[in-house]
Amino acid sequence: MQNQISPLILTFGASDPVAAIGVQADLASFAAMGCHGLPVITAILVGDTSQIDDIYPMETDLVTDQARTVLEDMPVVAFKVGQIASVETVTAIAEIVSDYPDMPLILDPFNSGMPEVPEAEDLLLAIRELLIPQASLLLISAVELSRLAETWRETGAQSLASNEEEMLADVATLIESGCEYVLVTGTPTSTAEVANILFDESGVVRNDHWQRVHGSHAGGGTTLSASIAALLANGLEIPEAVLEAQEFTVAAIGHAQRLGMGKLIPDRYFWAKEPE
Repeated sequence: MQNQISPLILTFGASDPVAAIGVQADLASFAAMGCHGLPVITAILVGDTSQIDDIYPMETDLVTDQARTVLEDMPVVAFKVGQIASVETVTAIAEIVSDYPDMPLILDPFNSGMPEVPEAEDLLLAIRELLIPQASLLLISAVELSRLAETWRETGAQSLASNEEEMLADVATLIESGCEYVLVTGTPTSTAEVANILFDESGVVRNDHWQRVHGSHAGGGTTLSASIAALLANGLEIPEAVLEAQEFTVAAIGHAQRLGMGKLIPDRYFWAKEPE
C-alpha cells in the first residue's frame, strides 16, 4: 500500500547560490510546511549575502521542457512563479499555467535587489499582461506596485489622489485584469511596524501589522510567497494562508542567521531547533 505523498508544488524561479531567494529558498519553505517542491530554473544568479551581481537567463525551451516533463509525471497541486529574466520565458510560463486553470498560482516576480535586465520595461509589461491576470495571488511591495502602475498611468498626468487612494486604484486595476487577490507588503505605517494589506474584488480583506525586526535581511518576501503556496497546497483558503504565512515569515526573520558578511538570511527551520 502506497503512503500518501506530500503536496507537490512546481516553482519557477532563479537559482541563488546563497539560497536566500529563488528556488532553493522556496524548497526550504515548502519542506518546512510538509510539501515537496519541484524546482524549474528560469535563471542563474551570481552574488553573495551582500548583493546579487548578475543574472543569466536560461534558454526558454529548457524552462518549458523542465516544467512540461514534471507536470506529465506528477500530480502537482500548486504553482509558484518567482524571478523571470526574459520576455520569452514569461510567455512560455504563461502558456504552461494556462493549461491548468484550476491550479492555484502564487506570483512573486519582483525583487528590488535583482540586477536590471536589458529588456526590463518589456519584461514588466509581459508579466502584467500575461501572468498577473492568471494569478490566484500576486505578492508585491508598495514600491514595486507604484513602479508597475507606471505601465498604465498616463505619462505626465498629475494626480491629486493620496498615496492610499493611488494604491487602492492600482490594486483595483490588477484585480480587474483577472488577478484574484493582491497582497501589498510594506504599506505605510509607523517606523516600528511592518504593514501588509490583502485585497480582493471587494476591497481590503485583511490588514496585518507586525513589529519590525531590526537589521538588513534578504529573502523575507520569498519566504512569504513560498509559504503561502505551501499552505494553499495543504488546503487552506487564501486569507487564512496569508495570515499563517506572515506568522511563519516573521518568525523565520526573527531567527535569521548571518551566513556571510552581508545581509541576514531567514531561518525557515527555526522550529526544528527550538527545545521541546
